[in-house]
Amino acid sequence: MAEARQVVITGVGAISAAGTGVDKLWAAARDGVSQIRELVLPRPYKGRVKIAAQVRDFDPTQYIEPSMRALCDPFTQYAIAAADEAMQQAGLSRDEPQGPRTAVIIGTGIGGVNTVDDAAYRLYKEDNARAEPLTVPRLIASAAPATLGMRYRCTGPTFAIASACSSATQAIGMAMQMIRAGMVDRAIVGGSEAAITQGTMLSWEALRVLTPDKCRPFSKDRNGMSLGEGAGIFILEAAETARARRAAPICILSGYGTTSDARDPVRPDVEGAAACMSQALADAGLPPRAIDYVNAHGTATVANDANEAEALARVFGNQVARIPVSSTKPIHGHGLGAGGALELVVTINAMNDNIAPPTINFTDPDPKCEVDCVPNVAREMPIKRAMSNSFAFGGINATLIVEAVGSA
Repeated sequence: MAEARQVVITGVGAISAAGTGVDKLWAAARDGVSQIRELVLPRPYKGRVKIAAQVRDFDPTQYIEPSMRALCDPFTQYAIAAADEAMQQAGLSRDEPQGPRTAVIIGTGIGGVNTVDDAAYRLYKEDNARAEPLTVPRLIASAAPATLGMRYRCTGPTFAIASACSSATQAIGMAMQMIRAGMVDRAIVGGSEAAITQGTMLSWEALRVLTPDKCRPFSKDRNGMSLGEGAGIFILEAAETARARRAAPICILSGYGTTSDARDPVRPDVEGAAACMSQALADAGLPPRAIDYVNAHGTATVANDANEAEALARVFGNQVARIPVSSTKPIHGHGLGAGGALELVVTINAMNDNIAPPTINFTDPDPKCEVDCVPNVAREMPIKRAMSNSFAFGGINATLIVEAVGSA
């Protein structure tokens, strides 16, 4: 059996509440500057929770030609802008077709929900039964990967993954496996979400998991998460493919694990989360002690944080106290289907800059969350290998491991 190919990341792009570009997202996470602000919606909002990490001042005309723009819901717009940044960093041009050896896999939890929201308003509020002709191609979850495939002329495997908050992480892991197996040589992957609408906010508020004030993961007084949005896109390549065109790897993508709790639609399970992390370590061929930093799922809900802390203790044993485990969701919000992609952007930069970003808004430690959450202030430290967790509703878990170039 042929040896699995090493997979490297050669390009990264991001759109987030911090603005356009990876640098802005990483600076906000590193410096602990929250992008969760007062909610701004196009129509009057009657909900109780009035904060979110929204993408502000995004101008799609800067990224998308008029002929394509009418087909793009905001979640597709964000994916395009982030992908352009990733492609440019990777040294790949739109002028050169990517062809059948390039896959496009994008995770999204909800897809074109802005389009759905607008269509529902026209129908039920304005009593206008005539739908916009492009409603369907805008709202489908596959709109983002299909549009990117057309943009860069990728004729390889192209599809969306919708696994709630694990969507982006599963998309990245699936692409890594396809490259390893020789199905493709390159993949444009990640996640995109633009889900902050009237209906979405009210629905999440009804679940009683949104904080009305501050997102504070792992704190004893935590009371919920804040929604976020944006996109994180990565260019994955077989190491030999990158070398052949003299592209410099940003990092190595070495491990992926995914499991299902198969127990409860919303309540997390320790066994499933622990098994997921253990799978990723085994896939990377690493012992737990090799991990220097963990970017936690860390939603700041009562159930998730305690569950994740216990799962980490099971995986890392008595080593868990020495590993920084921070949540950056108080910075960029919970990006839902894009969450794992935004957090992998942060994780890669943390590793390459040797800085563990802080868990801001931390107050009092919770005895049920016995992890070193890097409270409030970033920490300079050597980071050669890092883990990023995504644990979704439905009990769908996904974990990625990245390694610094030359860490072996």
